[in-house]
Amino acid sequence: MGKKLLITEKPSVAMEFAKALKINTNRRNGYIESEEWIITWCVGHLVTMSYPEVYDEKLKFWRLDTLPFIPQEWKYEIIPAVQNQFNIVKSLLQREDVEEIYNAGDSGREGEYIQRLVFMMSKPNPKAQIKRVWIDSQTEEEIQRGLRDAKDQSEYDSLSDSAYLRAKEDYLIGINFSRLLSIIYGKKVAKEIKEEKASISVGRVMTCVLGMVVSREREIRNFTKTKYYKIIGQFGNESGEFTAEWKVNEKSKMYESPKLYNESGFKKQEDAKELIASLAGKKAIVTELKKSKQKENAPLLFNLAEIQNECTKRFKIKPDETLEIIQNLYEKKLVTYPRTDARVLSTAVSKEISKNLNGLVKNYKNEEVQKLLKKMVDEKYSTNLQKTKYVNDSKITDHYAIIPTGQGFENYDKIPELHKSIYNVIVKRFIAIFYPPAEYNKISLTINIENETFNSSAKICINKGYLEVLKPKKAEKKSTEEEQAVENKAENNEENESNVEILKKLKKGQEVETKNFEIKDAETSPPSRYNSGSMILAMENAGKLIEEEELREQIKGAGIGTSATRGEIIKKLEKIKYIDINKKTQIITPTQKGEVIFDVINSSMPDMLNPKLTASWEKGLDMVAKKEIKANEFMSKLENYVNSKFDKLVIKW
Repeated sequence: MGKKLLITEKPSVAMEFAKALKINTNRRNGYIESEEWIITWCVGHLVTMSYPEVYDEKLKFWRLDTLPFIPQEWKYEIIPAVQNQFNIVKSLLQREDVEEIYNAGDSGREGEYIQRLVFMMSKPNPKAQIKRVWIDSQTEEEIQRGLRDAKDQSEYDSLSDSAYLRAKEDYLIGINFSRLLSIIYGKKVAKEIKEEKASISVGRVMTCVLGMVVSREREIRNFTKTKYYKIIGQFGNESGEFTAEWKVNEKSKMYESPKLYNESGFKKQEDAKELIASLAGKKAIVTELKKSKQKENAPLLFNLAEIQNECTKRFKIKPDETLEIIQNLYEKKLVTYPRTDARVLSTAVSKEISKNLNGLVKNYKNEEVQKLLKKMVDEKYSTNLQKTKYVNDSKITDHYAIIPTGQGFENYDKIPELHKSIYNVIVKRFIAIFYPPAEYNKISLTINIENETFNSSAKICINKGYLEVLKPKKAEKKSTEEEQAVENKAENNEENESNVEILKKLKKGQEVETKNFEIKDAETSPPSRYNSGSMILAMENAGKLIEEEELREQIKGAGIGTSATRGEIIKKLEKIKYIDINKKTQIITPTQKGEVIFDVINSSMPDMLNPKLTASWEKGLDMVAKKEIKANEFMSKLENYVNSKFDKLVIKW
């Protein structure tokens, strides 16, 4: 009887597949074998691209006459440290009795690349059918489903093409432009940073991120604070007192006046005083009064960028560390696949979601979460997510959002505390989507004094809804901005409550008493620096740091880098000393070396610093994966880019 061979990306994953297939046979040297199955594994990358000197010894030296280097036939080699495991995998792939080969690499572009390189270098048994296993979690049911639904590997050829092209693009841009700029500007850079010699590292994504960091730092450095002055009126009646802020309107005597800094601020204090003086003793009338109810739904689920940003803010850890921890939670079967860009669930998964919830109810020994789950049951909150913003098949490419599986609790006690804390953050974000929206009563009014208008508003939370889940404990200092906003809402609630009560009693057309006017100083503030988490969000949104969640979702397109690689890029920039990351705050600043390199690239090939260029390359790779363009079309554009850029730089030099 023919054998089935299954290859995973690492040994721990192979063991999970063996468990799911009920294979208890003894482990051999580098593989497991039963009557029906052989299971083996890579240990991450086994194969790598060859350096230029492998093509030609002359290319070992960085010289202008050997550039640009664009191979016609690409060369690959086995990584020496893992030669043994490669030999084992190769011999198994070539076995005559192997009839089916299951590629069970990591379910993403890079996972596909690792396995395809091994197949390319091994030349598997040509009679064997090769299938691709694609899973969203490492639970037994999902592994069994993945094996059952495994498609012919050829269906993933376009993903493989895109993976090969990504590596070739990084290689061509990195090698050619690092060498060229080092030859042209190396001495200049060395002199400026007071070192004997200097090479310049250029990378498709890395250089762009350096550009974002340096540009932001210079914006802050060159920022001049501007003071301006606001007018706050204090008004009242028998119900109590309230404040309202002056704002220019079309009938105002200050309309389009050069004395204004903005619509509610004056450039000079005297001009604000002058307006106050003109209003003394004049009638104040309520001209507009709006009462409304507002609903606010729980935020969308986590994708990798969002959870990396959250963990940087909350636990002050780097994005690559967050990924490592969530990868560990995934391998322990506790959460779904981490390297995802989606923040929603698929229709198919949403129909089965009660399994995840039931698993948490039965097995997650966390008092706070159990109370929240009990409330869901007692209040009969619906678990039907159809027709909600949390389910959208069109927003899912490879994987849905990161959620708890409701399984894997046999591993939970053994994991470190930080891993448990991050797991809890994922669990609470998941539970929040089943809770009702938070509800507010809002009142806004306008007071008119001789065509000068003052605005006031108050908002009170009348139903906490999902805020019960995402509200942090008072003692917890390391709350996220999102949760801090929730906390502030709770603290402002009492003050708002009394304001709401006062404003509620007012009527349109009613006269109120003017108690006092005061001038409040305000000033402009510089943009804030990126931290390692907010940088991930900015990379996901092609260079824009968008704090507003809904807007972030709407404009999301091709980002810089991928969810799997962004943390590594930041890590590399720190390693080569182009940026510094503060250990306590995770704030990113450029080093002097980073700024010198930025200036060199900015004067020679500034488009490399532009997120739009990097995002457009990423979009092209995505189009190859989706079969919208052919791989050779992308490759010829890439070669043209390298050649034309090269010619311009050499002529300029």
